[in-house]
Amino acid sequence: MKTFKKKTTRSNLTRKQALESIPVKNMDVMETRLDSGEVILTYPLAVRPWLAGIGRRLGVNPDTTQTKKIQLDALGTSVWEQMDGKRSVREIIQGFVRAHQLHPKEAEVAVTQFLRNLGKRGLIGIT
Repeated sequence: MKTFKKKTTRSNLTRKQALESIPVKNMDVMETRLDSGEVILTYPLAVRPWLAGIGRRLGVNPDTTQTKKIQLDALGTSVWEQMDGKRSVREIIQGFVRAHQLHPKEAEVAVTQFLRNLGKRGLIGIT
């Protein structure tokens, strides 16, 4: 019987290395601030070549850039505002703990999950 290793897509960063990394905002993301203080992020969608081909056949102009918007709540906005390209994930978590009086472990889980989601959408990169 043949066994196969599961292919993993996660990086081999340790927890310490991940917390010391620095999230950087994608320069293609536009920010709009609402009166409530929350932020709306508008970002270009990456269209797969095969999907663009289907769009051309259906008469969709391939030169038109598709965009998507995401509205951050107050907690997401506070994390987004801390990303200045200088603060590490650990420093952002510490600021989040202070601002929202959360348990450090709870804040770590929330912030890292949020950053992971932003990364999957291409809104941030990690250095």
